[in-house]
Amino acid sequence: MVQRPNTVLLRILTTTSLFAMSTTIFAETSQNTTSKAMDHVKHLQDFQVIEFRRYTIKEGERERFAEYFDYFPEAFQQMGAIVFGQFFERKNPVGFTWMRGFKNTDARAIINSGFYYGPLWREHASTMNSLMVDSDNVLLLRPLTTASGVPVFPAVDPIKERKGAQGVVIAQIFAVKPNSVDAFARQAEETFASYRAAGAREAGVLVTLDVPNNFPQLPVRMDGPYLVWLGIIKDNQTLESFFNPLAERSAQSLSATGLLRSAPELMVLDPTHRSRLRWLGEEQK
Repeated sequence: MVQRPNTVLLRILTTTSLFAMSTTIFAETSQNTTSKAMDHVKHLQDFQVIEFRRYTIKEGERERFAEYFDYFPEAFQQMGAIVFGQFFERKNPVGFTWMRGFKNTDARAIINSGFYYGPLWREHASTMNSLMVDSDNVLLLRPLTTASGVPVFPAVDPIKERKGAQGVVIAQIFAVKPNSVDAFARQAEETFASYRAAGAREAGVLVTLDVPNNFPQLPVRMDGPYLVWLGIIKDNQTLESFFNPLAERSAQSLSATGLLRSAPELMVLDPTHRSRLRWLGEEQK
């Protein structure tokens, strides 16, 4: 006697198989999309000279300044530099921070000269300068190691990212005692690992680039050395519930190493609408 198949069981098995197949296909598609997005910026890597630029803007003019600033990132990119990202300082209503990268020190001098003596800046210089109080708070930095540079993310897609750049960027700045950068970096790695475990995506570990300023028209600070840790956090809940408590404890423990000249500074930065450096969903990477 031949038994009739269990119709319900067959349906369950078929549905399960189809779900598994669709999940695999979706995962592969998502991974391919992720890979393709980052493929577009493969040529925009290995920037070894980084300016961490902190501007003071006239009260009430920061949003306007940020909109005018959007004239410039593609100009630097076309010349061989990169604007990693631009941000509003959350705890400082007149603070505007941005980061610019160059392949080497010679490129910094050549590109800055070409830009600031070129037609685009000449057109907009008076407007930009009229909105700024100070633009000289600049750290000249380099990656601590070959693997710790600032990543270049794809530009914000105006169609797929209509809300603009998302997430929260953190910069923790450590004023290190002379000749102590490497020792402090070793001490701090456990702390940085705890940040990553708490959900922060590390976006660079940078240290002072101790070279003469070869474009003196743009001053840089000479009071180093500094170490700057950069991270990206998904949202305010992650920031407040997980990251901030860790950062408070780490500030105390790292100050106790005796390798710092002052207490660490924690900057909470909100990406402006077109900032490359931002929280990316897996499908955007």
